[in-house]
Amino acid sequence: MQAFIRQPKHIPLVLKLGIWFSEQITGKTMLPARILAWYPKAAIGSGIMEALVAHEDGQMTQRMLKLIRMTASYAAACPFCVDMNSYEYRNVGITDEEAESLRGDFENVISFSERERLAIEYTRVISQTPLKFYPDLVERVKSAFTEREFVILASTAAQVNYWARLIQALGIPPAGYGE
Repeated sequence: MQAFIRQPKHIPLVLKLGIWFSEQITGKTMLPARILAWYPKAAIGSGIMEALVAHEDGQMTQRMLKLIRMTASYAAACPFCVDMNSYEYRNVGITDEEAESLRGDFENVISFSERERLAIEYTRVISQTPLKFYPDLVERVKSAFTEREFVILASTAAQVNYWARLIQALGIPPAGYGE
């Protein structure tokens, strides 16, 4: 399976360095970055956003952030994103049952905390089209998360949605993280 377009033959040096670093970290060919090299401003902007993604911040643990990323990936139906964001989910304490439930019915999985349930539900709302925020849900999320955590939740889900739409628009196949 190939992307809709090929990567450029000549990639500017600054982008080559960024791509090299991301490929060293991931151990995979980063086709999204390579194809974005057709328009360096998009590549640099996307790279900066990715470099600043939340990894762990107080109660916004690696597990919580992985749940958010996986939920947004499934909601956006992005095979590349599901592949990348689900990679090594067990390493952050997510069970197979929990991971599978993010595809559909997570409400019946008793191992999710109330905060995790709210984060999953809110991520699904952030990931739907058209966007429609329910005042009751917003109030429940606001009461369970600090303002900082609220921003981390929303921005993490939005970042995945950005990548999902961009990657799908370019026809980029999964990178093979789950292999």
